[in-house]
Amino acid sequence: MWLLSIAVVILLLHVLSALDVIFGVRSMTNIKEIPPIKDGKGPLVSVIIPACNEGEQIEAAVSALLMQNYKNLEIIAVNDRSSDETGMILDRLKACNGCLSVIHISELPPGWLGKTHAMHMGAAEARGTYLLFTDGDVTMAPTTISRAVHRMQTKQLDHLTLLFKNSSANWLLNSLILDAGLGLVQLLRVWRAKDAGSRHFVGVGAFNMVCQKIYTDIGGHESFKTHPIDDIMLGKVIKRSGGAQECLLGHEMVTLPWYASVPGMVNGLMKNCLGVINFRFLFLAPLTLTMIILNIAPLWAFFLFDGPTRAVFGMVLIAKLLPALLAARLLGLSRWCSLGTLISPYILVYIMHRAAWRVWRDGGIYWRSTFYPISYLKNNESILFFKR
Repeated sequence: MWLLSIAVVILLLHVLSALDVIFGVRSMTNIKEIPPIKDGKGPLVSVIIPACNEGEQIEAAVSALLMQNYKNLEIIAVNDRSSDETGMILDRLKACNGCLSVIHISELPPGWLGKTHAMHMGAAEARGTYLLFTDGDVTMAPTTISRAVHRMQTKQLDHLTLLFKNSSANWLLNSLILDAGLGLVQLLRVWRAKDAGSRHFVGVGAFNMVCQKIYTDIGGHESFKTHPIDDIMLGKVIKRSGGAQECLLGHEMVTLPWYASVPGMVNGLMKNCLGVINFRFLFLAPLTLTMIILNIAPLWAFFLFDGPTRAVFGMVLIAKLLPALLAARLLGLSRWCSLGTLISPYILVYIMHRAAWRVWRDGGIYWRSTFYPISYLKNNESILFFKR
């Protein structure tokens, strides 16, 4: 009887969560529904791209920005201590395009993470009314910035961010990204970021557009200069300062190969996945237990038990898979990626524990060829809790 009671509780949690995600995402506006600004005319927008060893993707990303139909645009690419041809590619592109400027950083000052410093330096050179922080592997449709500026103006927003589509072809990788992305969207409840009275906030590294005034008022990236989850922290600090914020669906206009393979994603998340719990090892055990109970145990219980208990756990699996299936359809992914979310929790648990072991072993993290001691990282505030 007690096992059936536990199953019912888990089912209720999954059903409530699924309904929250489904109706929440359905309430969000798609950026393609926003008309571009007429004739592409509007206030100056400064696009800031921090790039470290992005030689394979940076030219395509900059070229897509140069093809934007928004006329009043400046692009600031920050070559952050790259050891590959990133700097040479950017200099070559700069020679042919007057709206592109390049900043080369050779040294990282103490007390900064490399990426936050690169974005801060790019913003210091920006002249735009709006700043758009993006990454060196992001590709945008030609009308993306024009539509975003229109939304910023009509809604009088201080911060606009877009959910993107992963362009990798690997089935298991897309399943893993689908599961992790749904979990993050659910955790932040991004559809509520637009509510002025709520404590929900959002930030997406692929597309963070902010008013320069509020960016200056919050102290720029210096206010969270050692936080490895800088994109979400930008949204949190802006929301806490009273800024108007919104997240739109942008998967048809913004794409990037978030990772090229599952091992690449595993290695890539070594630097920042523990940032969710602020590098506090004490929280790792309850977080792992929660993931096992909610996302791993139901499948095993469905096969190990029978009768009403099996039936309830079967409904748990349906409630878990339905949001994943709808998200896969929304993103144009194979429906089989939703089934892959039954496997991905094992990988996510492995990533967290491998990251914890490496941080404990090394005493910190390596990012962009630089070592950051854990004392740097523990001083940051958590993205999980909102404090006025």
